[in-house]
Amino acid sequence: KMKRAGAQIIGKTNTHEIALGVTNNNPHYGACKNPWDITRTPGGSSGGSAVAVATGMAMAALGTDTGGSIRIPAALCGVVGLKPTYGRVSLRGILPLSWNLDHAGPITRRVEDSALMLQVMGGYDELDPTSVKTLPGDYSSHLKDSMKERKIALAIGNFIDAADQEVLEAVRSAAQVLAEQGVLITEVNVDFLKEGALANGVMTQADGAAFHRERLKEHPDWFGADVRQRLEIGAAYTSSEYALARRTQAEVRRRCELLFESYDVLLLPTTPITASLIEGGDALERARLLTRFTAPFNLTGLPALSLPCGFTKNGLPIGLQIVARAWNESIVLKAGHAYEQAT
Repeated sequence: KMKRAGAQIIGKTNTHEIALGVTNNNPHYGACKNPWDITRTPGGSSGGSAVAVATGMAMAALGTDTGGSIRIPAALCGVVGLKPTYGRVSLRGILPLSWNLDHAGPITRRVEDSALMLQVMGGYDELDPTSVKTLPGDYSSHLKDSMKERKIALAIGNFIDAADQEVLEAVRSAAQVLAEQGVLITEVNVDFLKEGALANGVMTQADGAAFHRERLKEHPDWFGADVRQRLEIGAAYTSSEYALARRTQAEVRRRCELLFESYDVLLLPTTPITASLIEGGDALERARLLTRFTAPFNLTGLPALSLPCGFTKNGLPIGLQIVARAWNESIVLKAGHAYEQAT
């Protein structure tokens, strides 16, 4: 679709192995480095895509997102990443990680470019069983509409408070910027999202183990240590554990639907921390930490945008995440564009 619309595809970028991880420390192709500090991770799994955009190698890039793999590297590299609604963009031709949670979307320098990319990428594909037949979206023409009197929920609670103080302050400042444009901000406890993040982790690893079952059985040595460990954990989950995760998926999705009956968008951090050092650290623990605020929206399939909202005192980018009800990418992009223009 991008080629047909006139895009020039200039290369292929590094990713975390089989997209199952967030460090982009790939044992087969080497570590991908954060352009703001090359001793640190760019995030993953679409880390190379975010680096290509952040450094100006490319105007835009494609990414996939099963637990945050577009939004996490976008946040850690200081660019824009959009995970559309589940079923909006065809997954045909993408190596699956989870048939239930995979999404594809754009990584760009500006919100407007993400809107243009989605305009081309989105749409029904009858050969993809996850694709949903919807009306074609127009994401660019209303991008500059006023956000005045739109109702925005600012996420609070123990689940959110686990983030670094600098991250929380940056997100709160971003909410204030929108409030100055006439947006109505209300603090809302979102502790229920914690269960969603945990369920997403169970499903991602179990689904990944199902897809790679033959390779895992016959050639376990083909996988890097962290990915093999996560696939083995996924293969060991019981049917009861998986069924409970699917039940949590239904419950969290409904809680989100009820939330968006009262509010247009939800604001929260993209990641609870900024980019960590490439060397050292437990890859599994980093995956749990960095996907904390992104994974619930893979589970629910809701559209979510990450865009830069400042820097730490050490000069590392911080990501703001904007989420809305299913199929309402327009309001997510509009809110992101309003913040971007104001800052």
